[in-house]
Formats: sequence, C-alpha cells, structure tokens
Amino acid sequence: MRSLKALVAFAVFICLVYVAFRLVPVYMSSYQLQDAIEEEARLDAYSNKPEQDIKDAIFKKAQSLDIPITSDQIKVQRQGAGVSISTAYTVHIDFPVHPVDLSFTPNSASKRAF
Repeated sequence: MRSLKALVAFAVFICLVYVAFRLVPVYMSSYQLQDAIEEEARLDAYSNKPEQDIKDAIFKKAQSLDIPITSDQIKVQRQGAGVSISTAYTVHIDFPVHPVDLSFTPNSASKRAF
C-alpha cells in the first residue's frame, strides 16, 4: 500500500512537471511581449515614429519570441500626445488528455509627461 501511494505521488509530480514545462514558456513569452509593448509605447510617445514602424518593431519582437501572431493583429494608434498599442492572440497547447487554447491580450497606452 505504501509503495502504491509513492507511485501515485510520483505520477502526479511527473504530470505537474510536464504541464509546467509546456505552460511556462508560453506565459514567459507573453510577459516579454507585454514588456516590449509597454516600452515601445513609452518611448514612442516622445517621438514622431510612424505607426507602421511601431507595428513592425512589435511584430519582429513577437516573431523572435515565437508568438503566433500576424502583423494585422497588432493595432497602433497615435492619440494626441500618446501612443496606444494593442494585440490579441491565442496559443494552442496539445495536452494528451485535454487540449487548451490560451488567449492573451497584451496592450499599453502611454502619454507624454509634458
């Protein structure tokens, strides 16, 4: 009986490690893209960089992070003294028992301080 409990505990542990192995990189990429969007919005609020160039920079960052996104999914708007950047994408993860679709919506809006 004791060895059965240990075997079940080991199996549960292995399952948790597998799930973490599949999920952590997806969430880390999402956080890195969110950080890149916030930084781009903050810096571009003070520049005259065209919206297309901002979109291209975000798209390149998303590609470097292996995020499944198209350039059309990235929305950039100049609003007076600020910049708004938003996007939405879904990542499909095939778990053996239950496939999962994770939706992410990184965005940022920044205005000039003066």
